[in-house]
This record gives sequence, structure tokens and C-alpha cells, in this order.
Amino acid sequence: MAESTSGASHALRLEVLGPLRALREGVEIPLGPPKQRAVLAVLLLQEGRPLSYDGLVEAVWGGAPPVHVRNLVQKYVSGLRRALGEGPELSWTGAGYRLTGARADDLHERRRLVDEALAARDAGEWERAGELVDRAEELWRGEFAEGLRAPYLAAERLRWTEKRLTVLEARLAGAIELGRSFEYVHELVRLVAVHPLRERLVELLMLALCRTGRPADALAAYEAARRRLAGAMGTDPGPALRSLHERILRQDPALLPLPVA
Repeated sequence: MAESTSGASHALRLEVLGPLRALREGVEIPLGPPKQRAVLAVLLLQEGRPLSYDGLVEAVWGGAPPVHVRNLVQKYVSGLRRALGEGPELSWTGAGYRLTGARADDLHERRRLVDEALAARDAGEWERAGELVDRAEELWRGEFAEGLRAPYLAAERLRWTEKRLTVLEARLAGAIELGRSFEYVHELVRLVAVHPLRERLVELLMLALCRTGRPADALAAYEAARRRLAGAMGTDPGPALRSLHERILRQDPALLPLPVA
């Protein structure tokens, strides 16, 4: 039912890859105060599944809701019904609140693009995979459900930050595979600075440096990462990073610069 009556059928577009917003025929419509917007974001992420009253309260307010939370929930649900207008249906099913006839359109598009990118990568179509991932990345306008304070959304924000980084790492790995290391060294340096304990990014930076004829800089990047991990977590680099470090030390020919594909 939810799929056959998507927001697109009523020219309503809902987006969560950044500040939550609703567009009707390209014009943004007001969605009310922050907690009302948080209720909408939480219900959107259920993708048509009902969410119990207690579950909704926990998702939006956590373990210490305000005294009059029941009245607030009713107020926000009524406000969302008015704001969304025709098409979407926010109803009480007996099992909980359910939002149908609407979806997070940018999230749906991102999933499709990433799935297509993975299929292209598995088929060896690195160029097409990179283009699809870039299109998926362009859908982001900021943090996931940016600015909305709710325990459920905070957890989702962390989860999607991780997913976004994983996809970004795959895109960078594909670019290196295509012989474009030089184009992405500076981006990798910036990403490592932002995420200094993320070993996959350090690994990609080291590989890109090797592929641009800078093995000494790659070894220096490894040593810097080793010190950061030891200082922050009391651990050594993981197997993948150590293996690449050893390959650089023994001058593995596979790490030499590649011709641009």
C-alpha cells in the first residue's frame, strides 16, 4: 500500500539526508516545531510499519518525557496531518501510529543508486560505479535529520554517518583502482584528519601515496596512525594496515604507480 501511494503521486517530496524538509511541487512547506518534525522523521523511517505510542515517545523524548507528553503527541500528529495535506495518511491502527502514502524520497533514491553502484563494481565497471556513488553523495545536504534532537534520530545519525563513510571509502578505492590516486590524495589527507582512528582511510591514503610514487610518505602516514591508535585506544593497527605496511617495506611491485584507466 505504501509503495503504490508514494509521496511522488501527490507531488510531495520528503527528504531526511540533511535538515528534514517537505516539498510540494518544488515549494517547501512548513512542518511545525522541532519536536513535531522529529515525530515525522521517526515515523518516516518506519517505512509504513506502525509504531506504538510508547515506542514513539521513547524514540522522540527518551526515558524522561514531559508530563503532558500524551497531549503533545496528539497535538503533533494533528499538526502533521494538516501540514502534509492530501496523499500521506497518518493514522492510528490499534497497534500504533503509521504513516503511509509518503516516504523519505532522497533516502530511497540513495539506496537505489548505491545498489546499482555495487552491481557495477561487481561487474568490473569501476567508472560507472564511481559515477553512481557520486550521484548518491550529491543527495546529502548535511547530517542525517540535521538539527532534530531525539534519541532514535541520534542513533540513526550515527548509523548513517558510518554507512556514508563506508560508501565513500568504496568510491575512493575504485578511483585508486582506476589509476586516479593523484586526484584523491588531498581528499584522503583531509578525511584522515577528520577521522584519525579510521584505519580503512589510512590504508587508502597509504595506497594512493604509493601509487603516486611516494612510499616514504605512505610509511610516515602509517607511523602517524600507529601513534594515534596507541595513544587513543592502546592498540596496534589492524591486520590490513600492517599487511600494507609490510608490502611497502618489501617494495611490492603491485604497489607501483598504475596507468590511468
